[in-house]
Amino acid sequence: METWFVVVVSLCMAALIRSIVFLLLRRKKLPPGPSFLSSNLLLLRLSPGALITNLKSKYGPLITLSIGFRPSIFVSDHALAHQILIQKGAIFSDPPPNFLQRNIGSTCYGPTWRLLRQNLASEALHPSRVKSYAWARNWVLHILIGRLQVAAEAADGIQVVKHFQFAMFSLLVLMCFGEKLDDRQINKIARVQRDMLLGLGSGRFTVLTAFPKLGKILFRNRWKQFEKLVKDKERVLIPLIKSRIDAIHSVHQLGNDRVVAYVDTLTNLRLPEEGTNAGNGGKLTDKDMVSMCSEFLNAGTDTTSTALQWIMANLMKHPDIQNKLYDEIVSVVGPPPPPLGEKPECTINEEDVQKMPYLKAVVLEGLRRHPPAHFVVPHRVTEEVEVEGYVIPEGASVNFFVAEMGWDPKVWDDPKEFKPERFLLNGGFDVSGSKGIKMMPFGAGRRMCPASDLALLLLEYFVANLIWFFRWNVVNGHGVDLSEKVEFTVVMKNPLKTQITSRAGKRNV
Repeated sequence: METWFVVVVSLCMAALIRSIVFLLLRRKKLPPGPSFLSSNLLLLRLSPGALITNLKSKYGPLITLSIGFRPSIFVSDHALAHQILIQKGAIFSDPPPNFLQRNIGSTCYGPTWRLLRQNLASEALHPSRVKSYAWARNWVLHILIGRLQVAAEAADGIQVVKHFQFAMFSLLVLMCFGEKLDDRQINKIARVQRDMLLGLGSGRFTVLTAFPKLGKILFRNRWKQFEKLVKDKERVLIPLIKSRIDAIHSVHQLGNDRVVAYVDTLTNLRLPEEGTNAGNGGKLTDKDMVSMCSEFLNAGTDTTSTALQWIMANLMKHPDIQNKLYDEIVSVVGPPPPPLGEKPECTINEEDVQKMPYLKAVVLEGLRRHPPAHFVVPHRVTEEVEVEGYVIPEGASVNFFVAEMGWDPKVWDDPKEFKPERFLLNGGFDVSGSKGIKMMPFGAGRRMCPASDLALLLLEYFVANLIWFFRWNVVNGHGVDLSEKVEFTVVMKNPLKTQITSRAGKRNV
């Protein structure tokens, strides 16, 4: 009875405080939007994307939804996004509060965040580091092609997304821990990563973030479930991290020409005084490294494999575009050789890819038409700021409707059509949005995805090789369904199925 009394009183107090906060904020002329009750009723009936699309026609491109204790601001206009993320970026560079994870994405803007992000961008993902993993991309490509060939022989049509996910995850595991792992180990890592993603994505643990101290008491079962997911992940990842750290000091084991894995770069970090582990000499703890490695794996797997599936789906739906892309590939590297072997020269390399402008256009058009995430991770406002005559209060959450920007008919001709040629004009396209935002599949500003260059390279590399080796056809004359559904990313409602035929006779890997 005492526990329930505490719960009821806490909820009543929270509702009262929230009402007072919003009453005060409304006097400061927040961006327009529906009332608290209407916001929540609409969210029960519509997805966030459909909701913002509906509200934009009534309230404009800057909308306030009254959800939680602080207002949530949604932006669906290119110029406003550029003003907020680029021109006033420092004020909008914090993530929402989240004590459940400790990584780059959850760290507030400041010295620790800059150090962690710079380490990822300048050390782990430096162009020279990425280039040193060319052999790994070739290795994973051979695995993917082999799996596709086996699946093609065993069934009428291949459901490709699981093969794309396995290939991307295998590559990122190697880049993270610095060694090839067998299928059993890779699947084990993938399972604990997926369990955590599904748990966080379901919203079951949101209340623990909203009420960090109270939540552990009032929602003990959920807290125990979350702790179990964390421990399961640590049980799998910590031995890999420790094994790599031990091996770093062994010249005999790694050799002088070893590649640098992400774990290697984390062992040398020393956090500044404001970091969470200053008392430990600034070193990352095992738990910190697990969280960082988990972020590295998650951030690139589903997003890249989802984007790859959407691109291949559109190339199947538009065989004329697929043929045009194949012709460009052949003009650069010639026709595919007979039976694919294990040698690197049997695949298209990164230097070849740089000579294929239409390939780049196909990839960019895929990201514009089907961004893997329709919203970027929300940004928290660190001080009150005025935008277009409206007040964005300190602590507000600001989100950006990425999909809407890529489909805006004021910026893009026939925005729902797949037309790679639009990216062949004007000598290239700046995906960073630093001079102006037309689409932002990787976000923009200070918290733009630091792995955007790697993602583009992987998409170009895999699309080029998959189109070079195989002709991608619809199954039994059925069309390609481009309907969407939301999971961790926005995926195909009906996963892509294809029939592949070799462009150079039957192959065996």
